[in-house]
Amino acid sequence: MTPPVPGRLAAQRVVAAELPEADHARRELLGAALLAAGRPLSVQELGGLLALTERETVRVVEAYDRALLEMGAGFRVEAVGGGYRLVVAPEVAARLSPVLAPPALPALSAAALEVLAIIAYRQPVTRAEIEAMRGGPASTVLTLQERELVRVAGKSPAIGQPLLYATTARFLIEFGLNALSDLPELGEGTGGQNFSGLLRG
Repeated sequence: MTPPVPGRLAAQRVVAAELPEADHARRELLGAALLAAGRPLSVQELGGLLALTERETVRVVEAYDRALLEMGAGFRVEAVGGGYRLVVAPEVAARLSPVLAPPALPALSAAALEVLAIIAYRQPVTRAEIEAMRGGPASTVLTLQERELVRVAGKSPAIGQPLLYATTARFLIEFGLNALSDLPELGEGTGGQNFSGLLRG
């Protein structure tokens, strides 16, 4: 068993001592919720849990993240997919590779990534529009749906009412985005190759 680190324990005691009892209880509840949820939790969900307004909730989350950084806890709060989740701190992530499980799913093909890029930037978009943009078939749409990265977002008013495709909340989470507005600018390139290193499997 690893012995406790005196400096870190002291930092934890200082942070706890500086907090009013109600705020300390909220941080404990916040940390437990983020750890147990297994998915990003929205401001609304956290606000309901903590009995706070959305603005107050954001302040508590930001304060909790700062406290984790000050304590050297090894994990941080990340804003992603329109919510918050706990993630491993970037400065220690690379050192954890020996104990992490391999990705459960294989990496997407170049064709699938290219289709995903088109949908991400042009959504909502029909399959015919995707095929016209890439100059080839878009059969990988089904794969993207199975991976829950793409969803049917309705029907186009065009003749035949073809299905419209858009990205999902899972897409944001897998790419570490908080919103679609966080996507790189079109001028930086929208080809599938830009995405190949981002998906975790």
